[in-house]
Amino acid sequence: MEIVIYIAFSLIMLGLILGVVRFVKGPTAADRAVALDTMSIIATAAFALMALVFERFIYIDVALIYAVLGFIGMIVIARYLEGAL
Repeated sequence: MEIVIYIAFSLIMLGLILGVVRFVKGPTAADRAVALDTMSIIATAAFALMALVFERFIYIDVALIYAVLGFIGMIVIARYLEGAL
């Protein structure tokens, strides 16, 4: 079970690194917004995995709140980009 957790954390870190690369290199604002949303989803998964590893299920609540705030943030960014185009 421990090796599975290490593999999951490694994949989460790889996803975050690739998200940051896309965020920095994104040629358009829409690419950057999608990269930011992807990183938000990956961070939510990291909080859920931390809850499993540390057996502290308060992290599930943190993950849910972070997911809702990320969703609202993406709506705000999309509305802004819609007006800017």
